[in-house]
Amino acid sequence: MQSIITSKFQTTIPKAVRENLKLSIQDALEWKIERGKVVVSPVQKKFLQYRNALRTGKGDISADIERARDLRAEKHR
Repeated sequence: MQSIITSKFQTTIPKAVRENLKLSIQDALEWKIERGKVVVSPVQKKFLQYRNALRTGKGDISADIERARDLRAEKHR
């Protein structure tokens, strides 16, 4: 596969590459030079490293709101 570099040094990622790497708009790419060759790879989304880091469960929203108000009031005393 080939692509052309424009006068603004931009290029188009071929459709087969975009689909294979599941790239979409606003995804970031990392460029490296290894042994005289350019290696381009998608940047991992940072938020995925926190997957399963928080535990969720049944909560009491009224108690949470009251606690937040109390903490906020302590800051202003």
